[in-house]
Amino acid sequence: MSTTTPAAARVGARVHVQKFGTFLSNMVMPNIGAFIAWGLITALFIEVGWLPELGIGDSPDSWVAKIGGWDEDGGGIVGPMITYLLPILIGYTGGKIVYDTRGGVVGAIATMGVIAGTEIPMFMGAMIMGPLGGWTMKHIDALWDGKIKPGFEMLVNNFAAGIWGGILATFGFFIMSPIVTFIADKLGAGVDFLVDNGLLPLTSLIIEPAKVLFLNNAINHGVLTPLGTAEAAEAGKSVLFLLEANPGPGLGLLLAYALFGKGLAKASAPGAAIIHFFGGIHEIYFPYVLMKPKLILAMIAGGMTGVFVNVLFDVGLRAPAAPGSVFAVYAQTANFLGVTLSMLAAAAVSFVVAAFLLKTDRAVEADDELVHATASMESMKGKKSIASSTLVGSVAGAPVNHIVFACDAGMGSSAMGASVLRRKIQEAGFADVTVSNKAIASLDDDVDLVVSHQDLTDRARLKAPSASHISVDNFMGSPRYDEIVELLRQTNAPGGDVQVATAVDEGPSVLAEESIVLGATPADRDAAITQAGELLVAVGAVDPAYVDAMHTREQSVSTHMGNGLAIPHGTNEAKGSIHRTAISFVRYDEPVDWNGSPVEFVVGIAGTGDEHLGLLSRIAQVFVDRDEVERLRAARTPQEIKAVLDRVGG
Repeated sequence: MSTTTPAAARVGARVHVQKFGTFLSNMVMPNIGAFIAWGLITALFIEVGWLPELGIGDSPDSWVAKIGGWDEDGGGIVGPMITYLLPILIGYTGGKIVYDTRGGVVGAIATMGVIAGTEIPMFMGAMIMGPLGGWTMKHIDALWDGKIKPGFEMLVNNFAAGIWGGILATFGFFIMSPIVTFIADKLGAGVDFLVDNGLLPLTSLIIEPAKVLFLNNAINHGVLTPLGTAEAAEAGKSVLFLLEANPGPGLGLLLAYALFGKGLAKASAPGAAIIHFFGGIHEIYFPYVLMKPKLILAMIAGGMTGVFVNVLFDVGLRAPAAPGSVFAVYAQTANFLGVTLSMLAAAAVSFVVAAFLLKTDRAVEADDELVHATASMESMKGKKSIASSTLVGSVAGAPVNHIVFACDAGMGSSAMGASVLRRKIQEAGFADVTVSNKAIASLDDDVDLVVSHQDLTDRARLKAPSASHISVDNFMGSPRYDEIVELLRQTNAPGGDVQVATAVDEGPSVLAEESIVLGATPADRDAAITQAGELLVAVGAVDPAYVDAMHTREQSVSTHMGNGLAIPHGTNEAKGSIHRTAISFVRYDEPVDWNGSPVEFVVGIAGTGDEHLGLLSRIAQVFVDRDEVERLRAARTPQEIKAVLDRVGG
């Protein structure tokens, strides 16, 4: 028999609320672009919008009035978008989360029923009917899974979705619409009570702690966004959109840390402030509060101040500001003075309170305290935080089992970097760590850590948003490799050999002796790339067009590897010009100026598969060993070059 302590029960309840809030957020966030579009159309074309206020189309028979819906016909775009488009998008997304596209379609049909049964924007109804449609359709399909005769699957599936969608739409029309309308009216009355009695700032007592504990999504997207959208449809704006999105309190906290903090927290706070205020990623300041929980007082004080100023100046947004960036806030308001004062006042108050608390704090602050706070935040969130990982430069506290080097084509730079890091990790003695290389286009969001050139990191983040990302500017000798090994010492248990994902032996003809040139005439970078490419053309490995692709690749990201080595290769799109895998090797007696760095060795690469990776691994090991590089400099024949490469273990 097991017992549950009150503390464990509280934790379990919190986790369930967080999951619920995340689910609500996942229905709304993919559709924020539609909310922004509706907000901009509203801001421009309604009767009190920007264009009529400027005297453009200010009569009921103008084209502005027709779009805004305040003409004699009362049509337009604003009303149908908020009544039909936005709720149906939310309902479709909710159903799709539960049961893919089929669940999304049934969820959208079900949402239409609850929309038609009421006169208010039915966002809460969409958040109920969408997932309900997907969940019920999933279980209905399971009843006859594998029992339909071949040839009748499409017929049964389409009629089942249509019939069940119709039933749910009818249920939504007659049953759910009155229920959701009643709930919305009561919640709206509660907000009106707070506004009428000047108590709206008190919401910060709930919202600010909820943000840090990742309970804000249940409040923001489950209550504030639907109520705010309904209010904006009637009044043209809503202050509810600013209760959680105001970036002022977080800015004040981070500025206080930048001036009065200690250690890693003080050093990282300025960068975090930029990401928070201009990028709108509020979660980046959560670890700073978790590190010193009493700072929640500063966040509450700043939040209450911001709400008070917004109410005082009658500030509101026309649509949600997501992410909560200063730019997103400005894009959705017409009262720039009021919203600016609210952000400044909130930042000032949170700064003063946080500065006082930090200055009077006598606790000894360890440099890794922020790392532990970040790990705590990610544990509560339930997944890694891209923003917060920038605070510590790595995966805070989470074991790293799969590292991927990503480059544009996945042929050269990433393979070399993977070889160097793999060797370091192997020497450190860690088990179950896979080091592989891929093209960015082939990245999956199932890796722990992605290493890429600093010019490619933003692209890599788009392909693997849940991974932590480390940028390097030198694939051969980057100090970040030692940081990764140190990270493994903190997060992984040492053990046996590293799993090698790219150790593939090359065939005997990958590096032909006629593709090796020693004592080449000094040249500039472009001439060196051409020479390396023409050697590949000469042995029939590539078409001449591949040489042009090598230049194109160089224009996007440099192939300089460090330690006097460059490995020019074509773009991923140019693989059709490759007939077989081959490598060329050129040594210059006078270094080539490669974007400001000296290069003595140029290795041209054309890879159709993985045959070249074994040789690249050996080249990488050579160029991190000074003695081996000296042997390459001293070699007098192509045979000696191959002997140096063959002597290193692949």
